[in-house]
Amino acid sequence: MYDNIEEFLQGDNNLLPIRYSYSDVKKMTRGFKDKLGEGGYGLVYKGKLRSGQLVAIKILGKSKGNGQEFINEVATIGRIYHVNVVRLIGFCVERSKRALIYEFMPNGSLDKYVLLKEGSSPISITSMYEISLGVARGIEYLHRGCDMQILHFDIKPHNILLNQSFVPKISDFGLAKLYSPHNDVVSLTAARGTWGYMAPELINKNLGGASHKADVYSFGILLMEMVGRRKTLNASAEHLSQIYFPSWAHDKLSKGKDVELGDVSDEEKKIANKMVLIALWCTQLEPIHRPSMHEVIKMLEGEFASLEMPPKPLLSLQDKQKEDIKININPTGSTSTQIGDCVDSVSLIANAY
Repeated sequence: MYDNIEEFLQGDNNLLPIRYSYSDVKKMTRGFKDKLGEGGYGLVYKGKLRSGQLVAIKILGKSKGNGQEFINEVATIGRIYHVNVVRLIGFCVERSKRALIYEFMPNGSLDKYVLLKEGSSPISITSMYEISLGVARGIEYLHRGCDMQILHFDIKPHNILLNQSFVPKISDFGLAKLYSPHNDVVSLTAARGTWGYMAPELINKNLGGASHKADVYSFGILLMEMVGRRKTLNASAEHLSQIYFPSWAHDKLSKGKDVELGDVSDEEKKIANKMVLIALWCTQLEPIHRPSMHEVIKMLEGEFASLEMPPKPLLSLQDKQKEDIKININPTGSTSTQIGDCVDSVSLIANAY
C-alpha cells in the first residue's frame, strides 16, 4: 500500500498541495488538541499553518485495500481549484501515518442545518437555495470543467462544507473516480456511495451503467432534504402518504398545492416548490430521464413557471412495471401520484437498488 501511494506521488507533477511531515502536522494541531469530528475515515482536528491560516486536518485511520481512497482524494481534489470545491492545501504520508490538510470551514457541514442537530440554527429557504446552486455548480465543474471528468459518488449533506459566508464546498473525494469526458459510462467493480443517496443503477445493473447521472441522483436527494429538513424516507411520519417524501411532494405539486414548510413567505414557497420539482427530475429511477448538472443549474436559475412536472417518483423496477400496466389499462391517465401508491413503493424499498 505504501509503495502504491509513493509511486503515485512521485509520478504526478501536477499536484497543487504541499507535502508536510508528520511532525509538521503535530505542530499545526498543537499535539492534536482541538478535535472537530470523526468518522469511518479517522479523526479531524483544527490546526493553524505558520502563516496563521486555519486548517482542518483529517488524520486517516487504517486504510482498506491499497490506499486507493487516499490516492483518489489527492489525485482529484489535489489538481483542481473551484469556489465550490474544498481546497486541499497539503497532505502527509509517512508509512502508516497519513493526513489531509484542507481549508477550514467555520460553519461545518450542511447536515447539521438540514437535519437541524441540537445547537444549530435553521437556515432560510432562500439561503438553502443559494447553497444548492453553489453545490450544483461545484458538481457541474467536476463533470465538465476539468480535463478529466470527476464523478464524486458520495454527494450528501455531510460532505458539503460551509465557509464563514455559508458558501458551500464539496468535500471527501475518497470514492471519486476520474474518467475520460468521452465515455458515457464508467466501469465499477462494486457499488460505491452512501445508502439513501446512492443512485439505483449502481446496485441494479438493469437500470443502466454508472455515469455522471449518479451524482445527479444524489444531488436530487440532497435537494429534497434541504427543502424538507428531513430524510427522504421517514418511517415515523404521521401519515402513510408522507413516508416517502418525494411521492408526497409530487402529489402536492401535481395538484397545484405548495409543499408545506410552516410560516414562510410566498416567495420562499415558490423557491421551495422549484427546488422540489427539480429534485423530482434528478431522482428519476432511470438515468436517461434525469437532467445533466448543466441542465439542473439552468433549471435552478430559471422561473418555476417554466418547469414541467416530472413523472411520479418510482422506487424500483417493480414500481415501473406497475405504472406501465396502469398506463396501458388507462392510457389517458395523468402522471400525478395517488396517495396510496407510495405505501406499495415503501414496501418495495429493499428492491429499489
